[in-house]
Amino acid sequence: MKTIGIIGGGQLGRMLAMAAARLNFRTVVLEPQPDCPAAQVANDQIVAAYDDPRGLDELARLADLITYEFENVPVSAAEQLARSRPVFPPPKALEVAQDRLVEKRFINGCGIATAGFHPVDSQADLEAALAEFGGAGVLKTRRLGYDGKGQRVFRSAADDPAGAYVALGQVPLILESFVPFDREISVIAARAPDGTTACFDPAENVHRNGILHTSTVPPSVGGSTTEAARKAATTILDALGYVGVIGVEFFVLADGGVVANEIAPRVHNSGHWTEAACVVSQFEQHIRAIAGLPLGDPSRHSDCVMQNLVGDDIARVPDLLAERNVLLHLYGKAEARSGRKMGHFTRLL
Repeated sequence: MKTIGIIGGGQLGRMLAMAAARLNFRTVVLEPQPDCPAAQVANDQIVAAYDDPRGLDELARLADLITYEFENVPVSAAEQLARSRPVFPPPKALEVAQDRLVEKRFINGCGIATAGFHPVDSQADLEAALAEFGGAGVLKTRRLGYDGKGQRVFRSAADDPAGAYVALGQVPLILESFVPFDREISVIAARAPDGTTACFDPAENVHRNGILHTSTVPPSVGGSTTEAARKAATTILDALGYVGVIGVEFFVLADGGVVANEIAPRVHNSGHWTEAACVVSQFEQHIRAIAGLPLGDPSRHSDCVMQNLVGDDIARVPDLLAERNVLLHLYGKAEARSGRKMGHFTRLL
């Protein structure tokens, strides 16, 4: 029985471990937090930092192949592991996804449109970039930051940018122009080692306070939009020499065109609906891909809406359990905090 190493012990690692067990794989998780969500269902846990040399050596000793559940794994750690074990997705995908400027340039290099952008390395850079964008845009840290963290929004020239560079830590930043979009969608796609790809149906996403709230399938977009999003996702997979599941987020314009927002080299929150509405979920698809097994059929058998349970939403659990056609998934987190994802549910329509 082969063992899959998973770097990261959150809910995505938890769901990957569960999918791996169904396909007769053992799992070992590298995560500094004891009794993390993933370790509760995995076969073993290495309690160590993601870049701890001894922890990485132990992971390579125990695992036959290695994956990760989040995109901020140190590239050096992935490269160290790749010298002795297959690491999927490849470290190159981490390099691209960890820096928003590198990511935007990479996507543009694939012939795919993004928002306009400028690197910002000083207050003067910020003010010059805002002037070019008419005083509006979204200032983001180039590295780290998720669920709306590490950002500052400028809606018009009336918003004073003074002190913004210092407030975000005087780290490398990127200013992105606003995109006049009608809606947001995402595509969850997979690529096998032999280059075979498979795309799940796009989901239409709604965010609240920078956190994904709902993903609805099918989205209210035309067939040409769906095809364009799938084609873009496949192009990105091929350009990266990717193996595994990826999430690609898009803005949909009024004319149905798509503009890529960002990529996530891992299973993705907006793909959680697949565990309820598809025979093969995104999590099983990822395990299949990295293990060299045939990819599953990504078609759905039901329309659905997935919704995150954030913070005090966990109190809804008894009512959700009483509903028909609802699949509930809780993450094993002991404490509900504001903005913390505690679980999700998918309602079949």
